[in-house]
Amino acid sequence: MSDIVLRNVSRLFGGVAAVNDISMTFPEGSVTCLLGPSGCGKTTLMRMIAGLEMPTSGRILFGDRDVTSHPAGKRNVSMVFQYPVMYRTLSVEQNIALPLQRDRSLDAAGCRQRTDEVLEVMQLHHCRTAHMQDLDVGTRQRVAVARAIARSCDVVLFDEPTTNIEVHAKLELIRAFKSYRSKLRQTVIYVTHDQTEAMTLADRIALMQSGAILQCAPPRMLYEQPDSEFGGWFLGNPGMNFLVPAAEESGTLRLEALASQLRSPAGGSDGLRLGIRPERIVIGPASSRGVIGRVIRRTITIGGQYLLLIRIGETTLRARAACGTSFVPGDDVSVLCPLDHLAFFRHGQRLPDPLELVEGSHV
Repeated sequence: MSDIVLRNVSRLFGGVAAVNDISMTFPEGSVTCLLGPSGCGKTTLMRMIAGLEMPTSGRILFGDRDVTSHPAGKRNVSMVFQYPVMYRTLSVEQNIALPLQRDRSLDAAGCRQRTDEVLEVMQLHHCRTAHMQDLDVGTRQRVAVARAIARSCDVVLFDEPTTNIEVHAKLELIRAFKSYRSKLRQTVIYVTHDQTEAMTLADRIALMQSGAILQCAPPRMLYEQPDSEFGGWFLGNPGMNFLVPAAEESGTLRLEALASQLRSPAGGSDGLRLGIRPERIVIGPASSRGVIGRVIRRTITIGGQYLLLIRIGETTLRARAACGTSFVPGDDVSVLCPLDHLAFFRHGQRLPDPLELVEGSHV
């Protein structure tokens, strides 16, 4: 195995940059998820790594080996597509073993051993003799993953493998993937638009927008410390609330949703927005300390929590509340936005330092 290194890689289609001057490293033995909305360039980037697309400019290296102009067959890469590509008249076992028969380093016994190992890791022993045409789509996709990892390639690429399977099969595939990762250390690049998959599976997430990688970081860091407003909005369900200063006077900012005032940063309030995640907002009775707002909507979310929509003057906030919360539309509530959970952005980019309170009270 080796690192995958991209140096100023771009891909143009008719003058439009699907991938725009990306430089990054995928560490050996890691799982990196390319995450972003449809059309952001993540599949194009992965296809260039696979050798299915050639970059318009830039270089792709596997360790010290420049593979930029190499076709897919010379890159020692396996790939799993959205739709399982299988020989439907062969059994599960035969589909997995077929590419191994071309591996000159394996004899018949070695081929059987590798096949058995992958069948166990991917939890497919029970259907090893079944024919592909008799299996559901979710199981076929697990077989596709098994066949890809059985080859022990330097790199395994996944192109949204759970997109076209139902929820139960999707969860089974994710569980099998995690089991595989704990036993077989290969460099994995996993393309998805599903943030839950990315947060569950990845060592690092590369967040993409408009052909560029905005941030590459471990999942928790990406969620808690987004470098951009896009990252704050895209990650989370729902994403961050963004607050705009209501007024600025004598170096002081006033925001409707904050109980205290903040010192203006260099450059003033131009393009400034404050972000806070719904679960970080503290909601209490109207008699509590904080800014008073009114609940205008309440919906239940996964896990039995409530999502409250709260109006404070011209500002609307989304806040998560624990199961059993009694607040209903029409109720006045106290709202606190803790300073240590606020993110500060200017023109979409995070400021390096937090803003200071004018007074020493809590926000």
